[in-house]
Amino acid sequence: MSSFEPLVFSGVQPSGNLTLGNYLGAIRNFVALQGSYKCIYCVVDLHAITVYQEPKSLIEATRSVAAAYLAAGIDPSKNIVFNQSRVHQHSELAWIFNCVARMGWLSRMTQFKEKAGKDRENASAGLFAYPALMAADILLYRATHVPVGDDQKQHLEFSRDVAQKFNNDYSERIGELGLGVPIAMGNETVNGYFPLTEPLIEGPATRVMSLRDGTKKMSKSDPSDLSRINLTDTSDDIAKKIRKAKTDPEALPSEAEGLEDRPEAANLVGIYAALAGRTRDDVLREFGGQQFSTFKPALADLAIEQLAPIADEMRRLMADTSHIDSILANGAERASVMAEKTMIDVKRIIGLSF
Repeated sequence: MSSFEPLVFSGVQPSGNLTLGNYLGAIRNFVALQGSYKCIYCVVDLHAITVYQEPKSLIEATRSVAAAYLAAGIDPSKNIVFNQSRVHQHSELAWIFNCVARMGWLSRMTQFKEKAGKDRENASAGLFAYPALMAADILLYRATHVPVGDDQKQHLEFSRDVAQKFNNDYSERIGELGLGVPIAMGNETVNGYFPLTEPLIEGPATRVMSLRDGTKKMSKSDPSDLSRINLTDTSDDIAKKIRKAKTDPEALPSEAEGLEDRPEAANLVGIYAALAGRTRDDVLREFGGQQFSTFKPALADLAIEQLAPIADEMRRLMADTSHIDSILANGAERASVMAEKTMIDVKRIIGLSF
């Protein structure tokens, strides 16, 4: 083996309604990547239970994420689509990575600090160890690339740290077993079993912000439904939410530099640019100098044009979930074959199999 086969892995957590942020920051990129890479797309239901989930709601949310994948254009015959809990090797490798990762690495993860808040003593151990499971998700398939939003880069760096430590700790054993790929680390080359996965960050709206507060990420957990556009929203819902979106009294600038210190304006322009496949500067060449009373209707029309077909198809799929369930089951079978091959190798490398 001289190199790692290019492979993309990513997933979306089933913990509520999917939003425009999930679509622009993740799912639409998933669709674009399937023409260039072998892709594995997961519904990460094990991650969802780091906080309590009502069981029936979790089942429905898992199917809803899968429906969004399909409705957006992901082809399950060319890619692997499954939910994480069906492949037990994710949990198995996560435990091994818990033993590779260092407490200091986990303690520095900003997402744990944000989600746990001031009541850290009451947070689940799973929430603290969440990055080890994410590393296992990626490295179980020896993925070379992961499409991530700006806020997920730290988790990917954690995965790279885990891969690097594993490769360094077991380099000699990996070489003895003939399982390695030469990986340059600084001034030396080690026998690496796991790749140092690279991020794929694309598009003008890698992080979509709240419609009510441009300094906060658009979130499906925000108590205000007006803060987000859900993928299942009707055309009327989308138009109303964009009409009510927070803005400032100034006209739109003629170039992107003029959006600095204007978070709500920057967010709406970024959303338009992402939906239209254009740059922010290009959008501002068209709308610069105009008021939001002109820009918002144009944005609403574009969002409805892009999202209404997806919402319609999601509703159709969710009306009869047998098709979704069969795709998830088939994807899990295909993923399990790859996952078991990795676990056989890992157990040999670290001495758990004789």
